[in-house]
Amino acid sequence: CYYLSPPETIGHIISDPIHAIIYIVFMLGSCAFLSKTWIDVSGSSAKDVARQLRDQQMLMRGHREKSMVHELNRYIPTAAAFGGLCIGALSVLADFLGAIGSGTG
Repeated sequence: CYYLSPPETIGHIISDPIHAIIYIVFMLGSCAFLSKTWIDVSGSSAKDVARQLRDQQMLMRGHREKSMVHELNRYIPTAAAFGGLCIGALSVLADFLGAIGSGTG
């Protein structure tokens, strides 16, 4: 549990960089994984978006429905993982600055 908790001060980050690196990797990885999982659970996967576009009679020029799912699969999971990484980075930064749990966050 020690390595999954945030370092308390900048001095702790400098004195124990392994702790900080493991914490950052854990936070960023778990946020990216949860955001990619959430798109499947919430109905925002490529298959669901393609179905919604078809129901609204919107098409991607030059793509059939199957190829549209393939094309959307190129972007949606990547965008979800990147969004999760950004949220994770923001959380790590807030933890390092002491904003979480201090009454300022």
